[in-house]
Amino acid sequence: MKQKLILLGLILFMLALSCKDSKPEVNIPSPVKTTFTTDTLQLSKEEYYDKVLGALVGSAIGDAMGASTEMWHRNEIQLKYGYITGLTPAVREQSPEGTWGHNLLAGATTDDTRWKYLMVKYFSNQKKDLGPENFSKFIVDYYASLTKELGNGETAKNPDLLDVQMEKIDWIKEWARVALAYQKGGEEFQKAQHRFYGGEMSCAGQLYTPMFGLLSKNPEEAYEIAYEHSIFDLGYAKDISGLVSAMTNTAMRTKNIDSILNTAVFVDPMGYKNSRLVARISQNILDASRRVVLVSREIEVADSVDVKDSLGVKFPKGFPNSEQEWVQQDFVYSFLEKDEKTTAFHTGEIWQILVTALEFGRGDFEKTMQFIVNYGRDNDTVAAVAGMILGAKDGYSNLPIELRAKVVKVSKENMGIDLEALAEEMSNAHFE
Repeated sequence: MKQKLILLGLILFMLALSCKDSKPEVNIPSPVKTTFTTDTLQLSKEEYYDKVLGALVGSAIGDAMGASTEMWHRNEIQLKYGYITGLTPAVREQSPEGTWGHNLLAGATTDDTRWKYLMVKYFSNQKKDLGPENFSKFIVDYYASLTKELGNGETAKNPDLLDVQMEKIDWIKEWARVALAYQKGGEEFQKAQHRFYGGEMSCAGQLYTPMFGLLSKNPEEAYEIAYEHSIFDLGYAKDISGLVSAMTNTAMRTKNIDSILNTAVFVDPMGYKNSRLVARISQNILDASRRVVLVSREIEVADSVDVKDSLGVKFPKGFPNSEQEWVQQDFVYSFLEKDEKTTAFHTGEIWQILVTALEFGRGDFEKTMQFIVNYGRDNDTVAAVAGMILGAKDGYSNLPIELRAKVVKVSKENMGIDLEALAEEMSNAHFE
């Protein structure tokens, strides 16, 4: 009896194995990533140089166009300038974040362009060894070099030279404070990071992270290296800093503005889209902005009177397009005003104006720059980011001739920043 039970058990065991083996294996494949996010960028040296120079000059054009009206309300801009379509003199007091001199001529730039210069020097200094540790050290070393010069004989004898040096130190000292704390890590870094520019979720990373898009292989790599370097950012500001880098890289490979904007949908290495309750804030902002621009395009001439009455629209002097187009643009401006933050350099606001302008301009460089600059707020920073993305898309050879020539000349002769030499430096390093 015992033997029969053992035999029966063995038969049942074999049957179970047989049934298991006979079941078909089901393995539904996971979707692969969109190809453009991981494809290696391939450009000739001449093409690469043209796009890098286009990005640098495009960014400087945006910076220069906004320099004279930075932080202004759009009504103030209209009152003094009408509708800005080009470069205007930077009639303003010098400041660490602004111009380092009073009342500079048209084409002068602010710290937005200064950061591009600093980043090229960081790339050259570190070669291929980029990372947040070396980045923080680079900033600290730059700060130390400025403070060291305070003690030399020339500044001691000449108060004017001392003023110049102090202006430079005032600009970088808050950044250096965070960079120093980053090297120590832990609680000290957290404290320094949370008091940076008053603890605001600032657009700090957006000042320099688009530059990583110029040297990365693909949008995903551009995002990741920018994200790592955004040591001054809080919360979803880091996501946005990664995205402007990824969008710049996408612009290096396509002229399609939808593809560039969709980078903010398809590139998400950190999984922000999976955030509980809020999902991905940067994409929510993008979706809302695109929707409003689409609605604005439906406003017809027949509707414009009613819209103008409800919004109090005033047609600005010098606006180069039709009255209907102005009503549409003003409609979008009113949408942006509803979401204004306490400080104009809040990263969410900068991002919202940026993606709205890119959608509104549909890839047209001048139309996009004019939309941003005439809206006001932190317009030089927004225009500098947009200018880099569109400059990378179009290349220097396709930028507006008068604007590009003026900014290159003023940057070199008056601001001490040779944009052509910087592009050459980056191009040579890229093809080493």
